[in-house]
Amino acid sequence: MSESEHLRETRAAYDAVAVDYAERFKDEMAGSPWDRAVLAGFADLVRAAGNGPVADVGCGPGRVTGHLHTLGLDAFGIDLSPRMVETARRAHPHLRFEVGTMPDLELPDAALGGVVAWYSTIHVPDELLPATFAGFRRALAPGGHLVLAFQVGDEPLHLTEALGHPVSLCFRRRRPDRVAELLTDAGLEVRVRLEREAEAYASGGRERTPQAYLVARRPAD
Repeated sequence: MSESEHLRETRAAYDAVAVDYAERFKDEMAGSPWDRAVLAGFADLVRAAGNGPVADVGCGPGRVTGHLHTLGLDAFGIDLSPRMVETARRAHPHLRFEVGTMPDLELPDAALGGVVAWYSTIHVPDELLPATFAGFRRALAPGGHLVLAFQVGDEPLHLTEALGHPVSLCFRRRRPDRVAELLTDAGLEVRVRLEREAEAYASGGRERTPQAYLVARRPAD
């Protein structure tokens, strides 16, 4: 699958489910203590390094972006799906959201105190992941931090239906050690690795796989 096909299918899928997705998962953070704990630690690191702007890349309807704002961060969101961006703007009119893609982030070099990729790199093909991580490093200021959340596994999952909508959407599960190796290759220092077992969603249903969180840092120049 070419990059254009990957982007086109992922954008179409999230445009289709945007409204239903936002409603389904709007309260998920309140029922996810591990998510809150990891994001709180990440926020502490960003503030300690100078509290620069934070890009929530693959922000969807903006629930993580909004949570980061409550933690005192200057957070803004970027998403491939225009419908998701519209949904995020309605839900969080006081925050900034824009359309953008990975790995081609249109962000200035060394401009960010933090990057969040919360279950968004799961849609990036393996061959584009090194360039995606290199783009994160480029956008981070020296001493800036990156946090990733993703599904653990070896086999991808391809969905043809989501929330009652026909889609073509691939979820790429990965091993934390392999992701950490790619981050290191991109010039980032991996500082935290956390893996947890699958849990029930607050909104109903259950995760299919264990989940992982990685925190990495761009070294100070």
